[in-house]
Amino acid sequence: MTKLEQAELFAFDTETTSLNYMQAEIVGLSFAITPGKAAYLPLTHNYPGAPAQLNRDAVLEQMRPLLENPKQLKVGQNLKYDMSVLANHGIELRGIAYDTMLESYVADSTATRHDMDSLAKKYLGLDTIKFEDVAGKGAKQITFNQVALEQAVPYAAEDADITLRLHHKIWPTIADEPSLAELFQQIEMPLVPVLSRIERTGVRIDTAMLRQHSQQLATRMHELEQAAYGLAGQPFNLASPKQIGEIFFNQLNLPVIAKTKKGAPSTAESVLQELAEEHELPRLLLEHRGLSKLKSTYTDKLPLQVDARTERVHTSYHQAVTATGRLSSSDPNLQNIPVRNEEGRRIRQAFIPEAGYRMVAADYSQIELRIMAHLSEDEGLLHAFTAGQDVHRATAAEVFGLEPDQVSTEQRRSAKAINFGLIYGMSAFGLAKQLGIERKAAQSYVDLYFERYPGVQAFMDRIRNEAKEQGYVETVFGRRLYLPEINSRNGMRRAAAERTAINAPMQGTAADIIKRAMLRVDEWIYTTKPAVRMIMQVHDELVFEVREDQLESAVNEIRSAMESAAELAVPLVVDVGIGDNWDEAH
Repeated sequence: MTKLEQAELFAFDTETTSLNYMQAEIVGLSFAITPGKAAYLPLTHNYPGAPAQLNRDAVLEQMRPLLENPKQLKVGQNLKYDMSVLANHGIELRGIAYDTMLESYVADSTATRHDMDSLAKKYLGLDTIKFEDVAGKGAKQITFNQVALEQAVPYAAEDADITLRLHHKIWPTIADEPSLAELFQQIEMPLVPVLSRIERTGVRIDTAMLRQHSQQLATRMHELEQAAYGLAGQPFNLASPKQIGEIFFNQLNLPVIAKTKKGAPSTAESVLQELAEEHELPRLLLEHRGLSKLKSTYTDKLPLQVDARTERVHTSYHQAVTATGRLSSSDPNLQNIPVRNEEGRRIRQAFIPEAGYRMVAADYSQIELRIMAHLSEDEGLLHAFTAGQDVHRATAAEVFGLEPDQVSTEQRRSAKAINFGLIYGMSAFGLAKQLGIERKAAQSYVDLYFERYPGVQAFMDRIRNEAKEQGYVETVFGRRLYLPEINSRNGMRRAAAERTAINAPMQGTAADIIKRAMLRVDEWIYTTKPAVRMIMQVHDELVFEVREDQLESAVNEIRSAMESAAELAVPLVVDVGIGDNWDEAH
């Protein structure tokens, strides 16, 4: 204990009973102060014949000052998990200075997986003891409290030691780049406790509504199956690519659009979408697939994921998964609930606030286009956003040579497709397909767009060249997005990397901005303790539970924090909705 208190920095890890941070209990703690030396403190190993151990509650209470001291710096691997587990025992982990998973991610988000075993192999050339080595695999796997100390000690101590050694290896490369060090210290590390709080707060679910929705989906799927059998002239398994291929290409003689690696005609979703433009059966199959995914992923599964203690669903947010810096989530994945169809909206309707509270959703308006205006410095785009114009209407007016009030709904839709399409590097061919027009007409739209917004064209050319020269592009806040295929000899891979080079700075900057917004909002909630809970982050949107009597002040605070999260050449605008469920608020 004294050595830990005197250390400038120590590595810290928990061993627990579960990967589920809401249910996990501490089995032991491991520490390392100098590379090559580590200690494991077993607390609740309870297999037959296990030696007597110190009382867990007494040990944690004794260690509380050390663990809660913000000046006592700690390094860990995925410390958000350890923080959440300690919170189950009433301890708030502070002094989280470094996280090797995030160090690896900030250094290069695309180079490797960021789990400890992969990092040890890459940076230290070491094969670590795997969890399966000590706990077994599959159905026979035991929890860590049942692992014999003879095996548990080397495994757990190695975790702390490897973490410390990885930090000494990776941190200097970040520290040498001021923009990366600032990104790490000002955004990624401070976000760890914020995400832990959001995860542990969780969100209420109307399970009865979801079960009813599941039954309705099952009925609709049955109807689609019967209709598909009728069109095929026989029953078949709608989930079998082999049977679908047989009916499509051998019996109905539909055109083969693509082939699998083994040379069989493909029935992938992109193929079905193309075939669905001409034929009814693939359209039915697409609808069936979509409903089946919603049913298995959400309406059937969400009720089973409600925590018995909190009566809420608790997702896991991942900082080190996407290449662009965006957060992802799992168990349940909140990022993939469709927003544009009725079934997806009905799932969102099942996300509800506590009694006496309302749901508040705050969403950045057209943030990637605003970032494009900032990065490209195009006068036309800057003017449209600064003047508060409808940017799609303004674009349509420019492209079609009209006054804004003369623009039709159809022309605005075309301009919207161009605005967003160009951000994602869409070609004239892709635009033609999306708008259902001739390629020549689509090309003329693109040419007119670049004529009216020359700054955008110049930015795209510049960013492609930068990417080719340095192998990466950067966000406004210095996040690097490496593009290993940017100089590939393979034309398709190179073109894909060029499209990513254009989009990544915008998507990555948007990710950085919402993270900065989360830090600001959390600081307000943490320090002033309003009746407000931040409960979800989905793409460009933050979702809150707010007590009814604090709605007006909370909305003002949230909007102010989000709109001031970054200073761009154009204003950031946040749309705020209030409702009795997530769909209503969104």
